[in-house]
Formats: sequence, C-alpha cells, structure tokens
Amino acid sequence: MKLPFVESHKIKMVESIKQSSPEERKQWIKKANYNLFNLHSDQVFIDLLTDSGTGAMSDKQWAAMMLGDESYAGASSYFKMKEAIKNILGFDFFLPTHQGRAAENVLFSAMIKDGDLVPGNTHFDTTKGHIEFRKATAVDCTIDEAFDTASENPFKGNIDLNKLEEVLSKNPTEKIPLIIVSVTCNSSGGQPVSMHNLKAISSMAKHYHIPVFFDSARFAENAFFIKTRESGYENKTIKEIVKEMYTYADGMTMSSKKDAIVNMGGFIAFNDEELFKKASVYNIMFEGFLTYGGMSGRDMNALAQGLDEGSEFDYLQTRIGQVAYLGNKLKDMGIPVLLPFGGHAIFVDAKKFLPHLPKEEFIAQTLAVEIYLEGGVRAVEIGTIMADRDPLTRKNRYPDLELIRMAIPRRVYTNSHMDYIATCIFNVFERRDQIIKGYKIISEAPILRHFTVTLAKV
Repeated sequence: MKLPFVESHKIKMVESIKQSSPEERKQWIKKANYNLFNLHSDQVFIDLLTDSGTGAMSDKQWAAMMLGDESYAGASSYFKMKEAIKNILGFDFFLPTHQGRAAENVLFSAMIKDGDLVPGNTHFDTTKGHIEFRKATAVDCTIDEAFDTASENPFKGNIDLNKLEEVLSKNPTEKIPLIIVSVTCNSSGGQPVSMHNLKAISSMAKHYHIPVFFDSARFAENAFFIKTRESGYENKTIKEIVKEMYTYADGMTMSSKKDAIVNMGGFIAFNDEELFKKASVYNIMFEGFLTYGGMSGRDMNALAQGLDEGSEFDYLQTRIGQVAYLGNKLKDMGIPVLLPFGGHAIFVDAKKFLPHLPKEEFIAQTLAVEIYLEGGVRAVEIGTIMADRDPLTRKNRYPDLELIRMAIPRRVYTNSHMDYIATCIFNVFERRDQIIKGYKIISEAPILRHFTVTLAKV
C-alpha cells in the first residue's frame, strides 16, 4: 500500500480558538457595519482574511529572533538579510521596509509621476492604490483566460504579450517607468506566471528600455508551480528555479509576510545602484535608516531564515497541498471555484454562486458575510468593493470576476479545519436561493475603500 501524504512539520505549540453562536455572529457583523475587516479577531473562528503575516514561524525562525541585533545602524541582522537576498534571489542592493506596501511607497516615490502608465498582470489593491495616488494609471495586461474561472490554463497569471506590446509601442517610453509582474498573481486567483512568459516579458522590456519589477510576495509558490507544471523544470530545485526567475527582473518588491513566513517585514531589491541610491532617500524619509528600514533586528533574522525555509520543496508541497485539499473538497461539493487552484488561497466564484443578485448590491461581499454568519469563517471580497471607483468618473468599477478569497495561513490550520470550512460554505450554497438582498455603501474612503467601508443591508 502506498503511504499517504503527510505534512512536513509537527506541532510544538497551539493557540486556542473559540466557536460562537449564530446570534452572536449576527450581532457582531451588524456592529462591524458588514465589513469583515472591522470584526475583532476573537469574534472569528477560522480566519482566512489573509495569509499575510498570519503564518506560524518555525523553531529555527524563533531561535534566529533571539539573536537579533537591534543596533540602529549596521546591525548584523541587516547583513544576514542581505546575504539571504543575494544567495536566494541574486540581487546586490536592497532596502528593508516594514511591509510590502511600504516597499511600493518607497519605490513608486522614486519612479512614478503624474500621467505615467504602469502595465502588468492584474495589479494588487495596494499596488494599484499607490499608482493611482500618484495620478498614474495601472494597465492590466493579463491573459483573457485569467477571467474564466473554469479554464484549466496552468499559468493564468501570465501577461498577454500582445497587450503589453500595444502599451509599450503606442506610448512614449518616458511615460512607462516600469512593468510590474506579480508572482503569483494574487488578484487573478493566486495564479502563477510561467518561466517562458517571464523570459518573454524581459526580452520585450529590454527592447523598449523599460525595467521589470516583480511583486514577489509569493515568489516561492510561483516557483513550485513552474516545477510541477512547466516542462523542463521538473528536475530542478525550487531555489534553482527562483534564481532563474530573477534573472528576468531588474528589481523586486516583497511583502515578506507571505513566502518568508514572518509576521512583519518587507524589502525592495535592485540591480541598478543608481536607482537604489535614489530610492534610499525615500526609505530614510518614510521607513528608517538604510540598515533597518522600519524592521527590528529580530524580524530581519526571522525573515532571512524564512526566505530559506519558504523556498524548499517539502514545505511548499505541504502548503500548496493543503490549499488544493480545500479546493477539491469544494469542487466535489459542486461549489463554483476558480480553477486551477492557486498557491495561497481558494477563490469562490460569487457570480456563479449567487447569479440572481445584482452587481450593484456587491455580490462577493454579500457571500463573504453569509459565510461568516454560517460558521464564523472570515474570508475577503475580491470584487467591486475592492475594485474601488474610477479615479476620474468616480463611478464604481465592476470587475469581470466577483470572488471570495479564502487565504490559508501557513502552518496554522489542519485539514480538519479545511473540512469545517468546506461544510460551512456548502451549507450556504444549499440555501443560496434565500439570499435575495445584498448591501449598499454608507461611507467609504476615497482610495482603498474596502479596508474601512461601512455597509448596510439593501
């Protein structure tokens, strides 16, 4: 008999979680103005709001934290992080930041100006927010199949090279400061970008003399999919694949709260020393001195260790295998989910789940609230509310996809929790015809509204 697959870790410490009653959840979500971000963490039974900073660190990471050097300038922890970035990713220059959106803020302050165009695969919410805050425009060049949840294309994060060529050829080069490639592409379902596509993007960018930066929050998951889905890479290690990936980038930003498995931290890495120097000015202004950049020494130590652990096959097989476990449970139950399963989350197609609900009543947000009411599971809307308003017309932008993202924290929950989540969603699916009204916005911020929006039932 073939031995079954098991996790590549054992549990050393546990944290208690408490179930609540349906009546309690009904009161809590109403008080939170139907915004799941406003819930207290102890009002949530299983938290899938994000996989950012919510993972469980390893014994080696905790040990590394005890050796953290908290010197203001020139701490040994900075040099450990520098060495890890060079060894794993190949960059000579880097700036530490306190998280990914801080890295975007520093980099874009140095590179993006009013009127610019920034092409890429579906930009993440904070990426697009930082671009639009600077009165520039994010241009989505993702392949069309990314917006077909039933398509089994193994690399739905790919950039459509014809779309990219059109942007680059029809606009002045000075108006396109960089191309951003998200690996994996979170907003299109945690979908990977193929090595072939990365190489082609790099070649085209070099022709037009435009730098390519990777949004690298989940770079190791992307490398895992290249190894398991792309011909010619099945016998390469994850670290070998990662090294090749970054030969096609001029720089990168990273929220290290994902694939480096830390609770806080990020960085920008560069090949260009002059751009590094230019961005350094903003790093000192916004984040801190160049050798800590908003991070403590202990966090830099844990990050360096996490980069190494997070780019190992056994760990990734366990992590991505659990995501697929939940995905297969839901698929077998008839729940409309985005295929193929991504690296960090399962995405439910809310339009197919609630086809009778009008888009103006925020279909995905309605479903997310119902899932919470059913079993205390907190997910997040990737739909109209997150898409925000058009910065010029101020009208709602209605994206092609209305998704519920269930982002699974790393090394935190067991497959028993996945069984519970699947049953919770199935119960909502069974009563979906009874969900006949959605929500309306009461108040919202002018940008990145989904974090603080207040809602009321229609």
